[in-house]
Amino acid sequence: QVQLVESGGGLVQVGGSLRLSCAASGSIFGINTMAWYRQAPGKQRELVATSSRLGSTNYAGSVKGRFTISRDSAKNTVYLQMDSLELEDTAVYYCNADIYYSKTSLRNYWGQGTQVIVSS
Repeated sequence: QVQLVESGGGLVQVGGSLRLSCAASGSIFGINTMAWYRQAPGKQRELVATSSRLGSTNYAGSVKGRFTISRDSAKNTVYLQMDSLELEDTAVYYCNADIYYSKTSLRNYWGQGTQVIVSS
């Protein structure tokens, strides 16, 4: 059974920084894209950043230049460094990954989410 476990959320002031981590564990034969999503109260879940298996990254326009996604393939872990945080970044952040749970079987997985609150 594969699990994604996020950590690193919390309360931070405007302009501050946080680093989120997401570790994949279980029967893992390989990981393709890893990504971070977020969902603010009353809003739909939105894509924040992606990291491909080959190392390319993409960002939502609202976070470009402030957030950095990275991954440690040896640890099956993806990170989200969030700098210059704004009130609008307040949300539950979810980790997402396409994981091979056997040599030929690929499935999309979600973490349980970690709360980020940016205060003034």
